[in-house]
Amino acid sequence: MSKVINRLGRLRSECGMTTAEYAVGTVAACGFGGILYKLLTSDSVQNLLGDVIEKAFGVIGG
Repeated sequence: MSKVINRLGRLRSECGMTTAEYAVGTVAACGFGGILYKLLTSDSVQNLLGDVIEKAFGVIGG
């Protein structure tokens, strides 16, 4: 009986699952990077970041 269970365990091996998980993670990271790039290069966000940086230098530099 244990021989049959061992053989079934080998047949149901998930050796390729880690590769598929890495592929999905890579695609998700690329998608997130693309959205972040579009967000940070938009005019409204660039103006907001510029204002924050100006205020920070105003506080530090006087």
